[in-house]
Amino acid sequence: MAASLWLRGAASGLRYWSRRQRPAVASLAAVCSRSMASKTPVGFIGLGNMGNPMAKNLMKHGYPLIIYDVFPDACKEFQDAGEQVVSSPADVAEKADRIITMLPTSMNAVEVYSGANGILKKVKKGSLLIDSSTIDPAVSKELAKEVEKMGAVFMDAPVSGGVGAARSGNLTFMVGGAEEEFAAAQELLGCMGSNVVYCGGVGTGQAVKVCNNMLLAISMIGTAEAMNLGIRLGLDPKLLAKILNMSSGRCWSSDTYNPVPGVMDGVPSANNYQGGFGTALMAKDLGLAQDSATSTKSPIFLGSQAHQIYRVMCAKGYAKKDFSSVFQFLREEETF
Repeated sequence: MAASLWLRGAASGLRYWSRRQRPAVASLAAVCSRSMASKTPVGFIGLGNMGNPMAKNLMKHGYPLIIYDVFPDACKEFQDAGEQVVSSPADVAEKADRIITMLPTSMNAVEVYSGANGILKKVKKGSLLIDSSTIDPAVSKELAKEVEKMGAVFMDAPVSGGVGAARSGNLTFMVGGAEEEFAAAQELLGCMGSNVVYCGGVGTGQAVKVCNNMLLAISMIGTAEAMNLGIRLGLDPKLLAKILNMSSGRCWSSDTYNPVPGVMDGVPSANNYQGGFGTALMAKDLGLAQDSATSTKSPIFLGSQAHQIYRVMCAKGYAKKDFSSVFQFLREEETF
């Protein structure tokens, strides 16, 4: 399984992982205090825009961490705060029997679990491995089979809520795996999220996440189109957003994550679309939705169109901007 999944494109996925952006963060020593003897260490692999604040919240709840990231610089502040940094996912598995992974793509997950220095090289029997990446449900199921062969437990637990919710510890986790293991997973995930929901067997968490992100992409494009049309009709964007949010068009993209600069504070559109959830990642998730729709023969007319829009955005320089930059894309495209 590992070899076949690797051949699907792990190398290109790792190149993408190496290019992802890192958030600016404050010193951990100033924000974390705990009794390190009170809880056993937890492994954490993947300290990107989401993984970084998730790991910090585990620290705040008293869990010592065994840390790995492909970027050594991403580990420095954790090391300065007293956490243990190791040189490979295998080393994490050797030192921790509960591990959380937060990775950008299916290929990255395959490499981290099944690669030459992957978790499965040194995983201990009885270990609990929780993958919070958003990946293909089929890949989650294949990884679970490989983990089970090693006498360990795999659960998929992708998240919703964005970077803001990751920082505040208010993520929603959608968990798939053996129901009898859910309580053990919930103990850790509850430190990082306000909603931890059991969805069924392995892969069901990913299935929910694929559906959620497809709907999110569609609603963000719709919000951006409505706001752009209103502005071109001479409406004040703040007034338009206010009315939409007390009317039937209200959605998360309009009332919590508005894509129009100047309408809301504390969202990527207020910061030149920096931070948040990258356009490239949204395009990737929409690709997962497209694959799932094909395999289940499910029509996703709007989902397919959203996928095309975000792919075009990536080709036109928006890949690293937050996915709400679709508003800027609409404003700049003469063809729309």
